[in-house]
Amino acid sequence: MSVVGFDFGNESCIVAVARQRGIDVVLNDESKRETPAIVCFGDKQRFLGTAGASSTMMNPKNSISQLKRLIGRQFADPELQRDLKSLPFAVTEGPDGFPLIHARYLGETRTFTPTQVFGMMLSNLKEIAQKNLNAAVVDCCIGIPIYFTDLQRRAVLDAATIAGLHPLRLFHETTATALAYGIYKTDLPENDPLNVAFVDVGHASMQVCIAGYKKGQLKVLAHSYDRSLGGRDFDEVLFNHFVAKFKEQYKIDVLQNARACLRLRAACEKLKKVLSANPEAPLNIECLMDEKDVRGHIKRDEFEQLSLPILERVKGPLEKALAEAGLTIEDVHMVEVVGSGSRVPAINKILTEFFKKEPRRTMNASECVARGCALQCAILSPTFKVREFQVNESFPFSISLSWKGSDSDAPDSGADNKPSTLVFPKGNPIPSFKQLTFFRTGTFSIDVQYDDVSGLTTPAKISSYTIGPFQSTKGEKAKVKVKVRLNLHGIVYVESATLIEEEEIEVPVAKESAGESTKMETDDASAPPSSNDNDVNMQDATTIPADTPGAENGIPEAGDKPVQMDTDTKVEAPKKKVKKTNVPVAEIVYGAMASVDVQKAVEKEFEMALQDRVMEETKDKKNAVEAYVYDMRNKLSDKYQEFVTPSDRDSLMAILQEVEDWLYEEGEDETKGVYVAKLEELKKRGDPIEERYKEYTDRGAVIDQLVYCINSYREAAMSNDPKFEHIDINEKQKVLTECVEAENWLREKKLQQDSLPKHANPVLLSADIGKRAEAVDKFCKPIMTKPKPVKPATPEPATPPPQGGDQQQQQQQPPQGDANASPNENAGESGDQVPPASTEPMETEKPDNTGSA
Repeated sequence: MSVVGFDFGNESCIVAVARQRGIDVVLNDESKRETPAIVCFGDKQRFLGTAGASSTMMNPKNSISQLKRLIGRQFADPELQRDLKSLPFAVTEGPDGFPLIHARYLGETRTFTPTQVFGMMLSNLKEIAQKNLNAAVVDCCIGIPIYFTDLQRRAVLDAATIAGLHPLRLFHETTATALAYGIYKTDLPENDPLNVAFVDVGHASMQVCIAGYKKGQLKVLAHSYDRSLGGRDFDEVLFNHFVAKFKEQYKIDVLQNARACLRLRAACEKLKKVLSANPEAPLNIECLMDEKDVRGHIKRDEFEQLSLPILERVKGPLEKALAEAGLTIEDVHMVEVVGSGSRVPAINKILTEFFKKEPRRTMNASECVARGCALQCAILSPTFKVREFQVNESFPFSISLSWKGSDSDAPDSGADNKPSTLVFPKGNPIPSFKQLTFFRTGTFSIDVQYDDVSGLTTPAKISSYTIGPFQSTKGEKAKVKVKVRLNLHGIVYVESATLIEEEEIEVPVAKESAGESTKMETDDASAPPSSNDNDVNMQDATTIPADTPGAENGIPEAGDKPVQMDTDTKVEAPKKKVKKTNVPVAEIVYGAMASVDVQKAVEKEFEMALQDRVMEETKDKKNAVEAYVYDMRNKLSDKYQEFVTPSDRDSLMAILQEVEDWLYEEGEDETKGVYVAKLEELKKRGDPIEERYKEYTDRGAVIDQLVYCINSYREAAMSNDPKFEHIDINEKQKVLTECVEAENWLREKKLQQDSLPKHANPVLLSADIGKRAEAVDKFCKPIMTKPKPVKPATPEPATPPPQGGDQQQQQQQPPQGDANASPNENAGESGDQVPPASTEPMETEKPDNTGSA
């Protein structure tokens, strides 16, 4: 079972795996630890990751990046519209109100959803992990920002399905950082928590998390974020500055050229990194556009002045996180800064002023999320044993439920005809579930929605559930318990609905003491339901974990009367039987991919992956033809020169030149089969030459082996060594004869071979010599390793016992099969029996006369 963590960043991705010795960040095909999050569509195949990044400059309009900003968002989202202005590829609004990406693939313009492209990139990361682990990768843990909405989380899960992955958890990036920070610490306090603030300034967003550590556990105290404050915003400041400067100085408008925009953005990103360590930095780009070279220069003070509107937003998430955690600045013991955008000196200055302490950089700023995800995957995996460390995660949003009764019921009261209650407040533990009780006569619906959308750019309504159909046997309002779950991924859904019915049994209950009460279901069926159709017994809701107060479930609507929970049971009350029936639940998630569309996307991804594989194999075969041409041409002029006639060499050289010209002209774009056939055609001419050279170089060593084998057995057969004296002279003569025949065969073949020129086909092949050596060894070895015959053991005379003569006779001749007979007695039973083989080891051969080829 694989244990893999994926950090899918806005600009680059990192893959970490758990091994027996710890967590390792794996390398991609270019031996780099970071893989660009880019998918480039070509006329024949896709280029993913590092291959996509190298194709971006040549094919900018078909290179899809910034996937994290696109997935799970509506096209009308103001933040998405701002992001699209800086993207070189085309994005339009789809029929469902979500973005569609346009790219030219296989010679035609096609549309892809951000979820599909996200899945393509995950497939590339999965392949990187599989190559490194040399095993299939399915289970994993994927890092996501804390601000991802329910729809974005579902979209990531759909993308993982398209890539053939099964995420054990979607893990908040800041929590993954906190886990990677705390799990290795052995000095955590047992009582008073150690509070650490994690500030993650990534490529496109800023996230803040305050975590409290105790021995063996961490608890997330608060989350906060700014979705549009990251390293790219500082790049954009420099980009806009130089766009205006070049327009004035060089009379060129970079915004009109997509490739020039990409080059200038890449240069501004490098410039920002230089300014992080130097007070000033130059900018030089050759032939940016219109064949003009551009030069620029900027100081750090000027850069910070330009970035002032961005820097002023840094304190917002810090103050919000501190307020939600209920801590003061003095309560925060450490500040850890991570993320690719955290290297801007002005940000560190703001953090120092705010927390009154210097930020620390004890973690790898780029790899901490991937390592934390791999650790979480190892904790969830049964195949790895990880140090006991509990992660108490909290939910960053408030989720409420609203409901509507069946049409047969009385009309609902309330302003919007839909009362609601807060089910999972902000900061609720992940995972957890709550159980609500409804009284209904028939099918009703429940809506899951955000309680507060002020900080979100997404519709309030998340999903809708239809509970039913069901029917009460008594013809009155039935009691239905609905379980709502907040799972490990941070997704809220209605898990199940159960119809609760109580039936009275005729047999009366025996009298009980006044102090005892009959254990019943928490809701008493004898209590009449409220006259209001929307009566929800919120008192009956249960929460996991148990320490969450019941009041969190909300307050019943006006006119609702909560049912009394504890009913004193009378002594002679009849016994009641509880009947539970599962009620169907139908789900509608607004904006999510239907399961049918997900399956189609999986099939489409398989087809595109197959096309990529075919094109890669075609490239390999083409390269094989090219390599063979160059290699054979060099060898014909060097070591193969004596093994081919001049006419054949000239003919083959002409063919090689012809194939080389074909490769760079009409053969530039051929199928895999054409290249395979061309290589086979060349090998038909070149293989005989190569075989003659190989036979010439290998023949001497094989002949020496055969000669050594012959001499070894001949020496053994003519030897007077005592260990061979038991072998019959006729048998030894057979060995000598076999050796003479093999020697004569070798001498005859060798004379024939020596008379031939090197360019002629050989008559003495290494394979034939090897077979002859095996034949000699097979014939001679059984004869020369024949074991010595073992003489029968002489029985010792039995000592007559003091008993009578009958016993002495019985002892001398024990009965057949007597289990009590001694080994010496059994040894002298019969002289006709075959003596057992001697257990003494015999030296039948020596290393120098084995004769084995």
